Amino acid sequence: MAHSSHPISRRQAARLLFGAGAGLATGACAPRAADLMDRYATVSQAADRPVSGLELDNRQLLGVREAGLQRRVSGFAARRWQDHFVSLNDGAILVDTNARALHFWSGDGQTYKIYPTSVPLTEDMTRRGRTSIVRKRVGPDWRPTPNMLKRDPSLPAYVGPGPQNPLGTHALYLSWQYYRIHGTNDTRKIGRRASNGCIGLYNEDIAELFDRATVGMQVLVV
Repeated sequence: MAHSSHPISRRQAARLLFGAGAGLATGACAPRAADLMDRYATVSQAADRPVSGLELDNRQLLGVREAGLQRRVSGFAARRWQDHFVSLNDGAILVDTNARALHFWSGDGQTYKIYPTSVPLTEDMTRRGRTSIVRKRVGPDWRPTPNMLKRDPSLPAYVGPGPQNPLGTHALYLSWQYYRIHGTNDTRKIGRRASNGCIGLYNEDIAELFDRATVGMQVLVV
């Protein structure tokens, strides 16, 4: 099969992912795109290392990955801030752990954004209720919490800013100890139960939210 040099659209990628397109080889020896997609920890790895058995160029492979990630977080429903907050004040953030989505409203009510998220692995790790942003940081560092170390003593004691940092490129620190809204360098986590308690966003999404959110902004996790 000849490789195409043209990128494919999200719709075409989705068709490929569900086996309806003609871009994937057929037969028992041909891996499914969804399986191949999950071999990668990050999109950058997918760009750097082609996968044997998938006859698509790297740009098309990224489209397939994106379609898969879109599928994991599909079905968002718009929310009304009035159903969750008395007023917007300086803006508000609603985290819906069931839908795995974060809703943002600006203080004047003119800007409304929905971002796909990762959520905690278990109900025991999930904290719900009202909190607020107490700190913002670009290039956050990371340290495991005491409970994380109990579960996995092999965790590093410290990870500085950079591509290996679990908090990604930006972090919003909440008034609850150890809880953050942050980015991630592992894009497979978005749309999944994948965190130890925090809420993760794509790095490009947390960068946008970081610029919009302010210290003191109200946050509700449901």
